[in-house]
Amino acid sequence: MPKVAVVGATGMVGRMMLRVLEERNFPIDELYLFASAKSAGSEIEFKGKKYIVEELKEDSFDRGIDIALFSAGASTSLKFAKIAASKGCVVIDNSSAWRMHDDVPLVVPEVNPEDINWHKGIIANPNCSTIQAVVALKPLDLKYKIKRIVYSTYQAVSGAGQGGYEDLQNGIKGIAPKKFIHPIAFNVIPHIDVFMDNGYTKEEMKMIEETKKIMHRPDLKITATTVRVPVYHGHSESINVEFEKDFNLEEIKEILKNSKGVILMDDPSNNIYPMPILAEGKNEVFVGRLRRDFSVEHGLNMWVVADNIRKGAATNAVQIAELIVNN
Repeated sequence: MPKVAVVGATGMVGRMMLRVLEERNFPIDELYLFASAKSAGSEIEFKGKKYIVEELKEDSFDRGIDIALFSAGASTSLKFAKIAASKGCVVIDNSSAWRMHDDVPLVVPEVNPEDINWHKGIIANPNCSTIQAVVALKPLDLKYKIKRIVYSTYQAVSGAGQGGYEDLQNGIKGIAPKKFIHPIAFNVIPHIDVFMDNGYTKEEMKMIEETKKIMHRPDLKITATTVRVPVYHGHSESINVEFEKDFNLEEIKEILKNSKGVILMDDPSNNIYPMPILAEGKNEVFVGRLRRDFSVEHGLNMWVVADNIRKGAATNAVQIAELIVNN
């Protein structure tokens, strides 16, 4: 059984990683929890046993750790992932630090599990909004070949960490925001991450570039608008897809119904469709509102929802770890 470490164990995603490891009964010989100096010394319970959180240091991986789940931000990952990998540890990194490096696989287990085979000690966990999108899109791309994607996202505040969560809680009480530039309570903010020279935000460019890499489709035409909404958990996405060839709507539903990690919720006559409140606490990707886009040839509209802290981060990382253990 592997020795496992969670880096950033006291954060929102780090705690969820531990919860998912426990829920899925991941095999662990020894568990190590790391965080910043500020959080060191605190206690976290895992499978009925209390663990002391240690400060992450350069010698932290000098004890034969096999797998490390990182969720401590890009700067920490850039510094410590290479150190861990050099000691024989496989790092599964949840930050944006390594995603677009050519020698680092970017993996969603339902989509491109084979990519873990060429890792060199670091495997990147994609952006939360990208993960749920590609789980829904990959089976359709295999059948009809996607020509173009238009992403419009409605992203929960928990995607911005504890600070985002607290901004919404406090904003409802009329307290000014600390994490976001504008109030998020009773508002939507069309601005996630920093603006780039091309007018897109970094979050939008992440979705565009990561989708191409994960789906092995560098030629894919993609555009994106990412928006923060006053929801605690669960990212929602309106995805408009144009295929190379025509499709049958019932066949699309059948493909999605039989796709790994997807739950089809598409019965508008009974008001059944995915919503964040239904996806919260679940590991699957929910798809609904499937309908033809009559404004283009071979166009499809779909609505895709998932728990961003689970499938969008922690669950996907643990699934990658399961692939490593079972390989």
